[in-house]
Amino acid sequence: MPELARNEFWKELKPIAQVFKADALPEVYIGNAATEDERYYVPFTETVSSRPLWISPSQNKWCDILMAKGAGLVNRHYHPHEVFAYTISGKWGYLEHSWTATAGDFIYESPGEGHTLVAYEHKDPMRVFFIVTGPLIWLDENGASAGHFDVHDYIAMCRAHYVKVGLGADKIDALFR
Repeated sequence: MPELARNEFWKELKPIAQVFKADALPEVYIGNAATEDERYYVPFTETVSSRPLWISPSQNKWCDILMAKGAGLVNRHYHPHEVFAYTISGKWGYLEHSWTATAGDFIYESPGEGHTLVAYEHKDPMRVFFIVTGPLIWLDENGASAGHFDVHDYIAMCRAHYVKVGLGADKIDALFR
């Protein structure tokens, strides 16, 4: 139960008795999702890490916070499905676009977009909340396919890191919905 209301107009409102349908899974609640504890950030590249928040193996989808503490790079890739991003802090963009995102900026990436993610030097680390659907198709310098990275690769990467830093693979499995 959340904290008790004191003066809010809804303070006498009673919660729903049966919150979940019979086959529903509980919500995922992560306090302080953009934590400073770097154990929760899985190295994605040499300069960028990912904090997994929610994973759907059956939908090939995940939510994460991408972080770079300085200049960073996620190499060229293509998204066959939509991606949503909300900038928490720092400064980042795509080499292929005219905008640069800072705290509070929202980005919708249309299916079929290829780009190169870069993080800029900034007083605050780049932290971006992403909702990623489907694989990332890695691209070579000519824009041709050079491999892929999907939810199953993401899960394996996250499990291995969480075991290595002592958090345990079960922390990743608990994010499955």
